[in-house]
Amino acid sequence: MTIYNAYDQIADLIASLDPAKVMALKANEEMQARLEDLIEKSKVGELEHKEKDELDHYIVLERLIRLAKIRIQSRKQAA
Repeated sequence: MTIYNAYDQIADLIASLDPAKVMALKANEEMQARLEDLIEKSKVGELEHKEKDELDHYIVLERLIRLAKIRIQSRKQAA
């Protein structure tokens, strides 16, 4: 099993939850502001190691949620 298989399994689990709630998931204002700050620091090369780790975690979470939302939409279209 690779990390990508694990991501797929987690995305499938998220996609199996209440579709309306999953589709409504998004970062709150505080989280969005922090993410934008980290991205800006990354663009200008000013991220500390700890901040890079934090940004990486946000990116993984965003990808998992996006993948789950895509799976929900695909299931709707197939039905």
